[in-house]
Amino acid sequence: MSIPQSGPGRNPFDAQLPAGETVAVFESYLDAQKAVAVLGQGDFPVRAVSIVGDDLRSVERVTGKMTYGRAAGSGALSGGWMGIFLGLILVIMNPTLNLGIVAAAVLLGAGFGMLFSIFTYSVRRRRKDFTSVMQIVAGSYSLIVPAELVGGARRLLSEALENREG
Repeated sequence: MSIPQSGPGRNPFDAQLPAGETVAVFESYLDAQKAVAVLGQGDFPVRAVSIVGDDLRSVERVTGKMTYGRAAGSGALSGGWMGIFLGLILVIMNPTLNLGIVAAAVLLGAGFGMLFSIFTYSVRRRRKDFTSVMQIVAGSYSLIVPAELVGGARRLLSEALENREG
């Protein structure tokens, strides 16, 4: 059996850059999305369009200082959510159980989450004493379309730009 290399059933682990030509380059992803929407409104086959981020950079935004209290709180919160989930699953599977089971599952989940988070923080403490959010950011976004559709895409985008200015 073979795996299709293009279309909705393609293998996500065999990622390749899209073939075609660059129609436009945008500074923000939102502007690239708007351009795709313009093409879609003009009956352009948007399945043929790709947005490619160029000049990728890893950005880590520091959100605060990590402390034992913050580690305990975040661990209790995530463990509590897991407890709610498991408690509700138990109640759904056995409707004769009361909601006290859910409360017990929340408390147990919060306790285990808090302990695990404190342990993890104490092991990693000297290496990372802050909380952060990691993201990949592109410097620019290129709109790529197959070579045979470049003229139509450029025409639609230039008409939209003229209508906005005029």
